[in-house]
Amino acid sequence: MASQTPIRLAILDDYSGVARQHFARIPNLQIDDFPETLNPSKPADLESLASRLQPYQIVSTMRERTPFPAELIRRLPNLKLILNASARNASIDIAFANERGILVSGTKGEAPTGARDLENLPSLPPPKGHSSVVQHNWALTLSLLSRIPQDDAAVKAEGKSAWHSGLMVPVAGRTLGIVGLGKLGVGTAKVGVLAFGMKVIAWSENLTQSKADEVAEGAGLPKGSFKAVSKEQLFREADVVSLHLVLSARSRGIVGKSELVQMKKTAILVNTSRGPLIDEEAFIDVLEKGGIRGAALDVYWEEPLPKDSKWRSVDSWAKSEVVLSPHMGYVNEGTIHRWYQEQAENVERWMRGEEVLNPMS
Repeated sequence: MASQTPIRLAILDDYSGVARQHFARIPNLQIDDFPETLNPSKPADLESLASRLQPYQIVSTMRERTPFPAELIRRLPNLKLILNASARNASIDIAFANERGILVSGTKGEAPTGARDLENLPSLPPPKGHSSVVQHNWALTLSLLSRIPQDDAAVKAEGKSAWHSGLMVPVAGRTLGIVGLGKLGVGTAKVGVLAFGMKVIAWSENLTQSKADEVAEGAGLPKGSFKAVSKEQLFREADVVSLHLVLSARSRGIVGKSELVQMKKTAILVNTSRGPLIDEEAFIDVLEKGGIRGAALDVYWEEPLPKDSKWRSVDSWAKSEVVLSPHMGYVNEGTIHRWYQEQAENVERWMRGEEVLNPMS
């Protein structure tokens, strides 16, 4: 597909500004960056996004930050290749892209073997069997219970002499409730067992004790390390509730008012999965009343958070303690750089008329 006319590539939602360096070495490629996210579910944003992307043959996406529904794709007549970061993306209408002759490619995010790729990575992605989401989940949990954000701000405050601002809460020996005992749920539970001696209870719609035993043994833990319980029992007994479900029509709002009011007043809820798993209105109500000790959130009901989002002023209205981060669980430097490396390789392959790696369509 070599041509004297440059191929045009739009990089979307690269909040960290790392993508361009991986595409810049490709000849005959015109690159433009659009780091501010537009949401095609909003009519005005759909218009702006369609106008913005109309000239481009290739679009680089980062996970679900900008969805590609059919109503957007049909308005992009020049689009030939969508580069997805990671191996799946439910927010891209892949079937409709296929109908339009648009190729969708994914990435693996695994450590490369080639010398050039290794040289261009600032660090390696986590090894197989490990996830930075689990690391960040525990970072949020411990930050909340150890009061790190509050004490950090107090110690650094200019002209102040604040020292202790409150008491930390130990997790050792407490009960960890895992909602969704998949790969990330198991990873989080394993840390709880091995690092803190926590009792782990777990729930999902199809979880049985035999399945819980199977995944525990698969993680190198004894049978019985994870106890399958009812949803009601989990929210009633857990000191830390940690969410690890995939967002779907069935799981949307799966944590509602009835689950939240069952939680202990001393318990915390941690969500590094997807915001809409929780009924936002009911959650805000519980936090406003101080119904639980606190919450640690990495994901939200709309991302990025709007400037006027209520969550940006949470310290002014919540009686519960709240720690927030901007969907950082998967944003580790090794994986992000590797995803863009793989995307760049697929651009080169496509421009040469070769088969791309990890096709999703």
